[in-house]
Amino acid sequence: MAKSHSHRRVSDQRSQIRMLAKVHGGRDPRPFEERCALAPDGGALGREGVASDGPARVLLVGYNGANNTGSESRLLSIIDDVRAVLGEETVITIPSLNPVNLYRYIEESPTLRVAPIPSIYFSALKRLVKENDIMLLVEGSCYMDTWTSALLWAFLWSTKQAAEQGRPSMAYAVDSGMLSPANLKRVRRDASRTDLIVTRTVAAARRLRSNGVSAPIEATADTTFTFQMNSGDGDILKRTWPDAAAGVVGLAPVDFYQWPVVIRPFGRRKNCYRWPYYYSRSRERTAATRRLAEGFAQEAERIITEHGRDVALIAMESLDEPLVHRVRDMVSCPDRVKIYSARDYNASEMLGLLRSLDSLISSRYHSCVMASFGGIPMVTIGHDLRTEDLLRDMNIYKSSFISHLDKDLFAKLRERVDNNLSDPASERAAVQRAHAEHVKRATRNKELFRSFVETR
Repeated sequence: MAKSHSHRRVSDQRSQIRMLAKVHGGRDPRPFEERCALAPDGGALGREGVASDGPARVLLVGYNGANNTGSESRLLSIIDDVRAVLGEETVITIPSLNPVNLYRYIEESPTLRVAPIPSIYFSALKRLVKENDIMLLVEGSCYMDTWTSALLWAFLWSTKQAAEQGRPSMAYAVDSGMLSPANLKRVRRDASRTDLIVTRTVAAARRLRSNGVSAPIEATADTTFTFQMNSGDGDILKRTWPDAAAGVVGLAPVDFYQWPVVIRPFGRRKNCYRWPYYYSRSRERTAATRRLAEGFAQEAERIITEHGRDVALIAMESLDEPLVHRVRDMVSCPDRVKIYSARDYNASEMLGLLRSLDSLISSRYHSCVMASFGGIPMVTIGHDLRTEDLLRDMNIYKSSFISHLDKDLFAKLRERVDNNLSDPASERAAVQRAHAEHVKRATRNKELFRSFVETR
């Protein structure tokens, strides 16, 4: 009798939920955790779990091993979340095109594996999905082709394999962005097969829904907001650059004009990321890169001469090194400039650096996130939707964002840098408020994962 009442109650609840969904355009408006809690005997996501003999096996598919500070901090935070929910004995596997780089901050053990995969990754990812119980997409730049279609296809392929092989899949605090018409169709088709998509901004969730993705979607914040810095890295700026006592402005640029990476059977060696992937290069793009470097070099010199600050050129990914070296070589006082690269400094050290700046000029998403730990005033030069969405969520978009296509880019940059250095108090307060709110939102990632696992 109790079971009958229970099922009648669940049936009534489901009727109410269907009515709510109609009001909200077919989408269940309740938080994911609540939807899971109402499901009888688990199975709220509509698929039986894949129980393995022994500890759970989790596959983390992302942009791992690229000497990229953001990917590193995200990966380490997600590993912590997985172990907090599933236990220290959980076996975690991390596929990588560049395993040597991954070993810089990942120490293999019986419960933490690095799986090298080739550039043509389809069969390797299919096998890895099959060998594991749960598949998580962990790259922030997930549902977009801004950088390259090849990454997007890897994530969608892994999702497709998880669905076909009965493995639960979750996108873990990811982003969505610009897509070609063909890739939009692929995302609509394959991302809809994900059991749960968690986005790191509200706009990213809204974009996926408007693109026709039918999977459950929740919006939180990037996992780097819960990243834990090593206790000895808080004074890294003073230790590595004691002569910069008057203060430091950070510059974390991106060469917008070498993207996207495209697939080609052959090309110039200097433009090859890793065969068969090549940067987009042309005479016009090369000239645009030169103008960008000149503009940054002039601004760095102005900061040094007019404001008396030194300038840290920050390569948040080793791919940014050619541009930061070019900027340094154009500055007439190179002793007042120092390069910090993700190739040489780990995510904890980069966090210690970024939270210690006087101000930040950036085109890198995670430099903004890490600078917010110190309430650092920032100006962001954006070329895609990620930084724009982040600053809108942080309520500092109007004061902090400039499009890289703005014809008055460097004039506006000068004005905003001057404001941030001459009167930083209001901007610091705004960033501090935004950071506190985003940390709160980011803590929900682990709870969503817990609810997700409990229904398997």
